Amino acid sequence: MLVGEAPAFQEEQQGVPFVGQAGKLLERLLAGIGLSRADVYIANVLKSRPPGNRDPQPDEISACEGYLFRQIALIQPKLVATLGNFATKLLSGKPLGITRVHGQVQETTLGGLRVVLYPIYHPAAALYTPAMLRVLEEDFRRIPQLLGAPGEGEEPEPQPQPEPVAAPVAPPQAAVQLGLF
Repeated sequence: MLVGEAPAFQEEQQGVPFVGQAGKLLERLLAGIGLSRADVYIANVLKSRPPGNRDPQPDEISACEGYLFRQIALIQPKLVATLGNFATKLLSGKPLGITRVHGQVQETTLGGLRVVLYPIYHPAAALYTPAMLRVLEEDFRRIPQLLGAPGEGEEPEPQPQPEPVAAPVAPPQAAVQLGLF
């Protein structure tokens, strides 16, 4: 599950998160690790765009957080990647911004569910600061490992093989004639 801040203009018009330029980059980052938009659930802290696309206010966040926690409870993700400051602060329950906690995996309870919380930069950061793209690509490369899948260049862990089951043996003919079988 990926959690961003709030819908931008295009997202609000279409009713779908991450459909603008940041969404296109997000899809590219997902494709780079063998995932697509259909493989992840994408949500936002706020369910509507703040006026003038300003930062969310505390009362707006508190008005929407119950919906987000309900989404988490319904989706039951193994991993929640927070994209940017507002999602990170809300879901970590700590006032530390994304720059301080970026890439620091933590276990937490969200929506009554134990999950791995993975704070990463918002894809829009790479649109404004091109050097950030490399950081985002590295962050996304960690996601398969955090989900328990082998990463690039790793071998999958061997799975235990079931014990072979012996083929049934026919009862001796004498036992059949006596009515024992």
